[in-house]
This record gives sequence, structure tokens and C-alpha cells, in this order.
Amino acid sequence: MSTTNVITEQLTAAGRSIEHDSFAVIDREAGSHVYTIEQWSIVRRMIHASADFEFNGLTDFHRDAVEAGVQSILRGGANVVADVEMICVGLSAPRLAHFGMTPHQFIGDVGVIEAAKAQDTTRAVQAMRKAHRKGLLGDAIVGIGNAPTALIELVRLIREEGARPALVVGMPVGFVSAAESKDLMAELQDPPWIVIRGRKGGSTLVVAALHALLALAEARQKTAG
Repeated sequence: MSTTNVITEQLTAAGRSIEHDSFAVIDREAGSHVYTIEQWSIVRRMIHASADFEFNGLTDFHRDAVEAGVQSILRGGANVVADVEMICVGLSAPRLAHFGMTPHQFIGDVGVIEAAKAQDTTRAVQAMRKAHRKGLLGDAIVGIGNAPTALIELVRLIREEGARPALVVGMPVGFVSAAESKDLMAELQDPPWIVIRGRKGGSTLVVAALHALLALAEARQKTAG
């Protein structure tokens, strides 16, 4: 059996060549780093998605983050709960389908909007609450790239209401509470997390990190097979 990834690679030889050449450039230009091989594969893909080498250093991992994410994917059927639709749209449908994964987001849900107005909160807060009420956060991979309030609310749900995702990829971008929300997430010992320290982040980075985890899971799957 081939150990070369198929599902999580570009579909054409030309696309694969460009991507692999880009990774080689990043490896040459990034300089030294403190990451493990698997952690670096995630950071490198984030740099590839943004052309921003500062993610070499700004990206921080819970010690169990990569393994927790890969195992969640390999178990099959995991939910991906996102703060915004952009993450769900950006994720590769064939790659998710290979592992039986389903993306969810509620930012545009009518009930979420009404609750946010009534309670004077953000839609992102109410969207996280709805995901929790629906039982979607348990053992899920949660990706937050846009709304710091979503990450702050997720931390509250973990601390106060027993929410237990398998992994949190917390990378909200912004100037109000973005850095603080990620620092708050990183205080937790459970569940594992991947965060970008400071103001930088974004949905594109979350998608890149999740695609890297999917690639690691496929490689592990082929090795085991």
C-alpha cells in the first residue's frame, strides 16, 4: 500500500508540484524553530496560506494538541464547529468526507441573531451556545478564526458548562479582545488547543491548520493500513 497522501493533496500534478515547492521555500527561509515535525507541518501550511513568517513563533501548541486532533479525525465522524461560514466553505469537502466529518456554523441562524439582539451579546457568542445546546461541541474540533467573543464564550462553556471539544483551534483576528481571548484559551489544560498569540489570525489560518491535521491523519491512516 502506498504511503503517499492522495485525499489531502492537490488534485493535479502541477498543483502538487507548486505546493511542494512552496513548502520547500518556506523550510529554507523560515530559519530555526522550536516545533516538532508534526507541529511544523501545521505552522508551515499556515505560512503557506498567508506568506507571513511571523507564524513561526506566534503559533503555540498545547502539548497534546496534534495527537488529539489527529485521533479525533481518525476515529471518524467528528464534527467541526466553526465561528463563521468562511471556515466551513474553505474546508475541502472531499477531505472531510474521507473521514466522515461534518462542518457546522450558526452565525447566520435566525434564532442566534434574535438571541444576540435580545441579550445584547454578539452572534458569535450565541452561535457557540447553540452548538453546545445541540451537543455538537463534545469531541468536536472547534475552529475560531474571526470572533474573539466566540473563543471567550467557548472557554466559559468549557469551564462552567462541561463542554469538552477534542481540540480547539483558536485563531481569531482583531484589535479588541483577540489577543486576550487566545491567552485565555491557552490557560486551559483540557481540552488541547492551538492558538496564535497576539492580534494576528483569521479564518484562512484555521482552514490551513485543519487541512494540515487532515494530512497528518491521512499519513497516519496509510501507515497503519
